[in-house]
Amino acid sequence: MAKTSSSNAEIAVFLGELYAFNVSLKLFHWHVTGPGSYAKHMALDQAIDSLSEALDSIVETSYALLGDLPIVVPETRVPGDIVQHVSDFYQEINEKRNLFKEDFTESLCDDFQEAIQQLLYRLKRLQ
Repeated sequence: MAKTSSSNAEIAVFLGELYAFNVSLKLFHWHVTGPGSYAKHMALDQAIDSLSEALDSIVETSYALLGDLPIVVPETRVPGDIVQHVSDFYQEINEKRNLFKEDFTESLCDDFQEAIQQLLYRLKRLQ
């Protein structure tokens, strides 16, 4: 089933948002200080690695299925409340996963969400 160019544009926007989310984690990672900062620093490192792999897979798979996409990375700032930021982005993935119609591309969204849940666990419970 071929996707429309409007759907391709939505996918491109979402892929840019996924990349920006990873960058936001790195920005926060560089600013971590205070009690529990080592645990947060390490949790963010692990998440950034896992999410980078998942992002690369979903972008390359999307290119294979749809051809070149006009991905633009939005401006990214350091998140204030990292747990809220990560939780909100988890929900955004839930809302956008319907862009991917194939089972294997949906499973790539699952990989992204699994890494986010692991990050939330570490941020909330491991100090």
